[in-house]
Formats: sequence, structure tokens, C-alpha cells
Amino acid sequence: MPVIVVANPKGGVGKSTLSTQIAGWLASNGHAVMLGDVDRQQSSRTWLGLRQAGLPAIKPWDVAHDEVVRPPKGTTHVVLDTPAGLHGKRLEAVMKLADKVLVPLQPSIFDIHATHAFLRELVTHKRGSKQRIGIVGVRMKEGTISADQLRHFLGGLDVPVIGYLRDTQNYVHLAARGLTLWDVAPGRVQRDLEQWQPIAEWLST
Repeated sequence: MPVIVVANPKGGVGKSTLSTQIAGWLASNGHAVMLGDVDRQQSSRTWLGLRQAGLPAIKPWDVAHDEVVRPPKGTTHVVLDTPAGLHGKRLEAVMKLADKVLVPLQPSIFDIHATHAFLRELVTHKRGSKQRIGIVGVRMKEGTISADQLRHFLGGLDVPVIGYLRDTQNYVHLAARGLTLWDVAPGRVQRDLEQWQPIAEWLST
């Protein structure tokens, strides 16, 4: 059962957006997906509560006292949304579960520096070559200095950049209804679906 972890030590960087979209992509491909939420804010669980019947099913993973306790029976894939401030023993526990770790990073100098140290910590906790770590640039506004800074920073890392997602209100509007890019007409979100192709390919291998 593949476990995909979305992690970043800072809050407000798009972890829940990335987690819910990944879960939606997996569900749209017919997988029995579980979305776990270890964040105290329970953003992903709130999103699940907005999701209407008839959409590709995504089940919640029970969480008690900040600990994941069990996946639903029949689950084939797990997506785990993690809290800000993930370090030390909690990070180590999450890394023991993870097959793949995706780190969302937005073009902010403060986020860049905080994430740099976190990436070093991730590599320290990495469990061999089969466990994969990747970065997704989020809320990218092309042609801006901040976007150029982020690309420059990412170019100097040993951790691969899987893709870039633009800054768009599409994710905001979809989240408000418990939806993902794969739940609406492709023509409405074609540009965003194209940006997800390399991420989907990385998650599939």
C-alpha cells in the first residue's frame, strides 16, 4: 500500500491543497484512497466533509492524539497531510511510513530558507534508495523575481523538482466544494491539468 506524505515545516504553504489534489487524482484513477490528516487544523478532513456523494470516493484515516491508528479496510493508496513544525521524532515516525515524500515550496525567501534546512533533515531520515523525496513549486507567478529566486534555489539542490503549479484561484474555488481538478470538466482547468502531468508520472513510478 503506497504511502504518499506531503510535508513542509511551515504553515500556509499549500500542504492540504497538494494532499487533497493527489487524493483526488488517485481516486479518479479508480484507486481506493485514504486521506490522513495529522494536522491539528484538520484541513483535509474538513475538505472531505464538503465532498459530495457521487464523486470518486476518498476515505478518511482515523487519527487520535496526533497518531495515525489504522487505515480503512481495502485501501490501496494513502495520502498523509502533515502539520507545520514537523521535526524530530514526529518526522522520523512519518518517514517510517512514507514511500514518497512531496514538499510544497512557494516563492518566498523565508519559506526557501526554512525548507532548505528541512530538506536536509528529510534526507537524514531517508530509508534507503526506494524512498523518494521530491519538491513541487507552488503558487508560482511567472516572470516575477520571487519565482526566479525559487527556480535558482531549487536548481542547487540534490532533491529533484517534480513540477511547478501556478498561482490560481482554481484551487481555492475547488477546495470550497470538496473538489479536485479531476472532478470538473477538463476544459475548465486544462492548464492546471497539464502542470500536474509530471507530478502524476512521478507518483506513478
